[in-house]
Amino acid sequence: MANTDRTAISHVFRGTFIHATQKTAVQILEDALVGVDTEGKVAFIGKGDKLDTLSRTFGFSPREVTQLTQHEFFMPGMIDSHIHASQYSYAGTALDLPLLQWLSTYTFPVESRFKDLEFAKKVYTQVVKRTLRNGTTTACYFATIHTDASLLLGQIANEFGQRALVGKVCMDRNNSVKHYRETTQESQEETCRFIVELLNKKYPLVKPVVTPRFAPSCTGALLGQLGSIAKNNHLHIQSHVSENIEEVNLVKELFPESESYTDVYHKYNLLTDKTVLAHGCHLTDKELDLLRETGASLSHCPSSNFSLCSGVLNVRNVLNRKVKLGLGTDVAGGYSASMLDAVRRTLDASKVLTIQDPDHDTLTFEEVFRLATLGGSQALSLDDQTGNFVVGKDFDALRVNVAAPGAPIDLIQSEEPKILLEKFLNLGDDRNIVEVFVAGRRVVPFAEPAE
Repeated sequence: MANTDRTAISHVFRGTFIHATQKTAVQILEDALVGVDTEGKVAFIGKGDKLDTLSRTFGFSPREVTQLTQHEFFMPGMIDSHIHASQYSYAGTALDLPLLQWLSTYTFPVESRFKDLEFAKKVYTQVVKRTLRNGTTTACYFATIHTDASLLLGQIANEFGQRALVGKVCMDRNNSVKHYRETTQESQEETCRFIVELLNKKYPLVKPVVTPRFAPSCTGALLGQLGSIAKNNHLHIQSHVSENIEEVNLVKELFPESESYTDVYHKYNLLTDKTVLAHGCHLTDKELDLLRETGASLSHCPSSNFSLCSGVLNVRNVLNRKVKLGLGTDVAGGYSASMLDAVRRTLDASKVLTIQDPDHDTLTFEEVFRLATLGGSQALSLDDQTGNFVVGKDFDALRVNVAAPGAPIDLIQSEEPKILLEKFLNLGDDRNIVEVFVAGRRVVPFAEPAE
């Protein structure tokens, strides 16, 4: 496989590469040679014994090849398809209430503080750095209703080199914390300002995403305006759907004319092939079919679903109904900003369903690896750019050392690559992630000085 355009080569790596394809959940390329060009794209993928031929074809010196060690491999960067950057300050706490009470008691008071740009800068810098260290090369972020702070999040993601979709939250209905809401007109106007200003920055990897918080916090008038804004600007859309039963019942009360929670979004033109909705624990099969028909996707957030006692999404059923699905940390309903935690909780959730029904087809770790990488890119409609190692796609990658000194994995004997991957997914942490690349640029370790 080779790109014949002959863009200059900036990096060549030799060793084990592990990724997912549409047909294969885990594909292992041993003794592979992967070249990355100066535009950050995969230029070629070949076998190690073809080094001399490839070096002549692509014009690099064999001496410039970076050789991975025995216990190292490259995998695609992980994709967090749902994370609230603004909630990071209280991650790991405040997990004692169900969703609607949790929002009123903890979330809205904290989010209202983001009108203070110094506070916003502190939190957003930390969450971008933490997620990058944890191997999140792409994040789909909720910010807050504050336009300038949301723009700041985009700036920080760009500065650290993370691929990101950033959403200024829209909410013109909030009876529980009345000072944390906008008027319909404010929300519409500020969303347009946010989009224009962020696009004008021309950040290569950071784009705006239209973000109605969820149906209960938006009037129909606002939802309709946001649907039009997204359509007219060809933008991504993110929101929440069917997270817990109380919320689903509230949507029925607020939107009695709609057939279902999902139908609310459909009515206002918010279900497109660039829409990602978080949770979906209590969706009916008819709603899943509507997501498939419109091309909309789900973000599975098992840590949050457990922590707030919201429900357990049957991922197998979602996949069987051909709905696109990625994984999300959902900080701070999810206590961890690591996608490795999302991988583990996804496996746990599937096993809970098998305990309840022994006939349930439990997810394998291989399938969940695909959801954390290629699945996430498909859910965000970014799979033409990232998600796996394909010539022409951006090189978004993690260099993993399963035997890294001081890391939490003990290797007793030499293991095959698939075992190393399984150990990393189940036992590893940021200490095993030696380097992180986004679009060919090494972003971890951080360049010094990093604020």
